[in-house]
Amino acid sequence: MTRETGFEQEAVRRRRELAQTLADAGVNASGWLDAVRTVPRHLFVPGFYLPADERDATGLPLWEPVTADGDPARWLTAAYSDITLITQFDGEEPDWKDPAVRHGGAPTSSSTLPSLVVRMWADADVRPGSNVLEIGTGSGYSTALACAYIGSDNVTSIEVDAHRLNQAATALNSGGYTPTLAVADGLYGYWPEAPFDRIVAACSFRTVPPALVAQTRPGGKILLTLSGWLYGYARVLLTVGEDGTAEGPLLNGTVSFMSARTHAAPAFGNPAHWAADMPEDTREARHAPERITTATTEAFHLRFLAQSAAPSAQLTTLGNRTYLIDTVTGSAAVLTPHGSGWEVSQKGPARLWERIEAVIDAYDQAGKPPPAAFRLHVDSSRQRLTHERFPDLVLP
Repeated sequence: MTRETGFEQEAVRRRRELAQTLADAGVNASGWLDAVRTVPRHLFVPGFYLPADERDATGLPLWEPVTADGDPARWLTAAYSDITLITQFDGEEPDWKDPAVRHGGAPTSSSTLPSLVVRMWADADVRPGSNVLEIGTGSGYSTALACAYIGSDNVTSIEVDAHRLNQAATALNSGGYTPTLAVADGLYGYWPEAPFDRIVAACSFRTVPPALVAQTRPGGKILLTLSGWLYGYARVLLTVGEDGTAEGPLLNGTVSFMSARTHAAPAFGNPAHWAADMPEDTREARHAPERITTATTEAFHLRFLAQSAAPSAQLTTLGNRTYLIDTVTGSAAVLTPHGSGWEVSQKGPARLWERIEAVIDAYDQAGKPPPAAFRLHVDSSRQRLTHERFPDLVLP
């Protein structure tokens, strides 16, 4: 038996184990699990980063490069684990022949964990015969799953990073998958292959791009993640109407995706500068910042709702203070621990913490409704998030 045959047999075994892991975790999508058993994920991740157990001397997280040549056992195990594999930081393409440990940085490309990929395709009701647009090719693994299940002729995938797309195309072709690929900004969809029955985005947007609604057939569906500068996220499944509008529910679950690069938050400078001329008068805050910052499902959802009321605000901490900074209006708020609670100072035309407190109040009064209780309505003039016991929120 040759080494290559032994490796391929091991890869097949790992794929089957991965599919079983997803099934045991409650993934109920037989056609997509068959694709997981078929698609060789290792082709699409020749190198990636895994988090180290410790941080560096300055406190930054360390990311260790893993490649087939450097540590083949660890590489193959991770490739067939249900985890996200980071393949790029800060838009800088690594040299996988001689990779270096990363100190901090913002992930800008990855191979998303297989369970989420399968859930997205299934949630969008993608089925054989659907004409599909995928936004964010990334490594190409998700694209290959779609090709395996519905056929390459039905799949169009676009990616804003030309180098990323070239690597994905090489891997796809080597696996026998031949979707339509293009370097394009997902904000504008891909008109040459429209209209689509389904559009699925593997990045997040601040609002639903109008081009995606325009490129979806009436009755077709759009699945995407909404995000913003407070890093609140919500998945939404829209159905497009005959009149060119779209509406649909938010989906339960905590899912976050990297922002479309044109929707990324701007740098805001030094928080201390923003607080330097803050008015001396303060008041007791009705809600603590933990309501939207703790690592809970409720806070994750509430942060998205709060973000809709303060769409250009960003949040950061420095020492024991929490800052809200709005680079669009020049507004700011500072929350400082005071006794058993918090006090807040604000400046600028947008009273940022007051807006967020109003959303938290409404959320509590409505009985803390989950994401699926909200619906998003999209037309040519605005995008509204509605709930029967909650004031409408208009996305920016």
